[in-house]
Amino acid sequence: MTISLYLLTGASLLLISIISSKLGNRWGIPALLIFLGVGMLTGSDGLNLVYFDDYEIAQSLGIIALIYILFSGGLDTRWKKIRPVIVPGISLSTLGVLVSALIVGGAAIWILDFSILEGILLGAIVSSTDAAAVFSVLRGKAIGFKYRLKELMEFESGTNDPMAIFLALGVIQWMVLPDFGIPDLLILFVLQVAIGLVVGYLFGKAITWLINNIHLEYEGLYPVLTLALVPLIYSITDLLGGSGFLAVYLAGLVLGNSNFIHQRSLMNFFDGMGWLMQITMFLTLGLLVFPNQIMDIWVEGLIIAGVLIVFARPVSVFISLMFSSQKSRGKLMVSWAGLRGAVPIIMATFPLVAGIPNAELIFSVVFFVVVTSVIIQGPTIPWVARKLHVDTPVIPKTKFPVEFEPSVDVKSAMKEVEVAEGDPIVGKYVIDLEFPDNSLIVIINRKGKFLVPRGVTQIQVGDKLLILAKKEKMHYIRQIIKGEYVPTKS
Repeated sequence: MTISLYLLTGASLLLISIISSKLGNRWGIPALLIFLGVGMLTGSDGLNLVYFDDYEIAQSLGIIALIYILFSGGLDTRWKKIRPVIVPGISLSTLGVLVSALIVGGAAIWILDFSILEGILLGAIVSSTDAAAVFSVLRGKAIGFKYRLKELMEFESGTNDPMAIFLALGVIQWMVLPDFGIPDLLILFVLQVAIGLVVGYLFGKAITWLINNIHLEYEGLYPVLTLALVPLIYSITDLLGGSGFLAVYLAGLVLGNSNFIHQRSLMNFFDGMGWLMQITMFLTLGLLVFPNQIMDIWVEGLIIAGVLIVFARPVSVFISLMFSSQKSRGKLMVSWAGLRGAVPIIMATFPLVAGIPNAELIFSVVFFVVVTSVIIQGPTIPWVARKLHVDTPVIPKTKFPVEFEPSVDVKSAMKEVEVAEGDPIVGKYVIDLEFPDNSLIVIINRKGKFLVPRGVTQIQVGDKLLILAKKEKMHYIRQIIKGEYVPTKS
């Protein structure tokens, strides 16, 4: 094949995947399944357009894609929203992973006649969840969650991947190295987490400082700079003996919750980068799979998937959230929304590369479990949310024709506030609004049309006001609009 044919094949697969995901959203099919399906269709057991069976390349591509996906996820996570769910989230991503791995491992020992370590390895590989698969379904159906369930599941999915990867790699080392045991596994866990947390936090702060102080001549170089720093974080942490996956997620979290220049363009860039990495990873894994081999173990795979979905996941959630204030219906929702994604399939290549016994069987079972989870749970998440009464409609955010890109030292913010019936400012003119000094209504969205306000513009019910003001004044402005502000006597 010439370079032109390689480019034509790659571009065609990307375009087909993107267009197919648009159609899949209408039917409630997660994008994960669409991308995997395109890869399987074009692979050797499908149309035989592309033959690919190199597990080492697939593993390397998966690791590269995963570090960018985790960094993008951390960058897009708001600390204010996840702070109330930190404790239950960490419990889910550590204790929950361990409990789920042990239960599924026990089932694999009994059903597949695995050894204890082989069973725990399989359980560890399928123990992490994929929030991207969950919210790709919810986004298409415009459904949200009550009780901070969305934040809890997002935080869990961002932090349980490093735990699952550590557990899987630890078990592989235990199987390969004769002198490796439980004390070594515990020491490895402490080092991985401690080094990952420290390096990730320090790099997050360092990247923020570097972006704000390097003063590059061209704005387009800032995404390139950050793009180069992400694998640097992973590789340094990994060489120091820490969890590189945890480090890149934490670095993205620290950066995303700091003030830095070109923030909007960098966020948009890494959002697109995250999608590109997901598509690339899913397509590669789809090409790697031979469906004929998968169907040879469909009975065993279906039983293990059932154990995971119906028993292991709910038990791990209820144990992990035993001391939380989350209601039973919220726990049931978290249990059902625990979709498996590409991370387990990537981890399933680790035993193949390491030469572990029954590695090919583990890979086939993992792939079958992931696809079964997505097919059964994915389309039914909105229905389960409604039945459990934990759903809430998602109000789409207005896209105003203006954007506010604050510099590092700017103390102002731009917020959208909707005027409801009964608010005291209804019927008032802009000039009569008693907003704080240096506050400004930039634009008004009135029934989908945008108005530039003047002093004689009258406020109406349903108006969405885009307000620019100092951050500390936003609370008072919202109180004035809603009639909740009581001036203090001087």
